[in-house]
Amino acid sequence: MKTALITGIDGQVGSYLADLLLDLEYRVVGWVPATVPFSNANIEHIQDRVTLVEGDLADQASLDDTILTYRPDEVYNLAAPSFPAGSWNHAVLTGDIAGLGVARLLDALLRHHPAAHFYQASTSEMFGDPIEVPQSEVTPFRPRNPYGIAKLYAHWITVRSRAQHRIFAVSGIMFNTESPRRHPRFVTRKITRAAASIKLGLQDSLSLGDLEARRDWGYAGDYVMAMWKMLQEEQPEDFVIGSGVTHSVRDLCDLAFSTLELDYRDYVLQDERYMRPSETAQLVANPRKAHRQLGWQPEVPFDELVRMMVEADMDELMEDG
Repeated sequence: MKTALITGIDGQVGSYLADLLLDLEYRVVGWVPATVPFSNANIEHIQDRVTLVEGDLADQASLDDTILTYRPDEVYNLAAPSFPAGSWNHAVLTGDIAGLGVARLLDALLRHHPAAHFYQASTSEMFGDPIEVPQSEVTPFRPRNPYGIAKLYAHWITVRSRAQHRIFAVSGIMFNTESPRRHPRFVTRKITRAAASIKLGLQDSLSLGDLEARRDWGYAGDYVMAMWKMLQEEQPEDFVIGSGVTHSVRDLCDLAFSTLELDYRDYVLQDERYMRPSETAQLVANPRKAHRQLGWQPEVPFDELVRMMVEADMDELMEDG
């Protein structure tokens, strides 16, 4: 039986990855933060099937102890502050955890268990203001916020560690991952939850920023399969993972509200407080390498993803009374 260590198992992507690995009969060790509160909502259904370990990516000793104790065959590093806009308020913390934390984890692996296969969760935020659309594995990086900058450090330390030490280390450049387990502060879940709340009479309206902003959104449950496939390859390589299609916030609103037989135009308000500077280029994936080499394709289309999220929010709100 293989052992997998997942940092950030309590997040949406980490929890879907844990589901997948348990189905594949892995022993799953989940790394959760020791110094800040975390919610077990995403992993409550599997908590009796995984081993949870408390630690801190800022603490080298805790990383060393975990690697020495469990000697995982595969390590998936998903732990990082994941709200790009908010990273300006916590730039040092973001750099320490999302950037240097990866260097510490790689150091622990190199010293104690270099045979492990390592996956680093990179992000489309590294492209920032891209010079080409869509973005592939060879598109230059131009991050625009501390989160993207920290993730770029983590990406390159992973790439260079692979070259320098001949370890199996890969970087998956993921575009926006969404699901019913997405935190409500992100716009997708903010919209689907508001639609459900309005349908149930718990909310009157929803304030948003630019409705024409576009994103490459995909289902987190699909994307974890690509992550796993990357660690099963004979040679370690980096891949862009995304749908290759963008939709606007307006599209998302239309789908979410129409799922509940509502017209979003009756409830959605544009608020200057949520407006961001206009985007000069779109972040959209070119996942052809993953299609060709990994045999990976996303299975859940955008409209089905939105319906899934709305229905989950309806069920949750009705259960809460």
